[in-house]
Amino acid sequence: MTAVDTLRNQIIGKLLTISDKSYLSAINTIVKEQSVTDIVELSEEQKIMLQMSEDDIENGRIILESELNKKDLKWLQEM
Repeated sequence: MTAVDTLRNQIIGKLLTISDKSYLSAINTIVKEQSVTDIVELSEEQKIMLQMSEDDIENGRIILESELNKKDLKWLQEM
């Protein structure tokens, strides 16, 4: 995890505890203006992973989340 990711996660955690509407509105204004100019650049690896995911979906290589959770639970119990 990069320093930016860590900082972002810390901010999100703090935002979840704020209940003051005017404070959140002010933060929203700041974030809204900043996010308009930010463009996220994907690495080649991320682009490849996204393409692989799209290929899996197109070819029916998917699993329901509920089934995945069952498999994960079974795997954890076997450890």
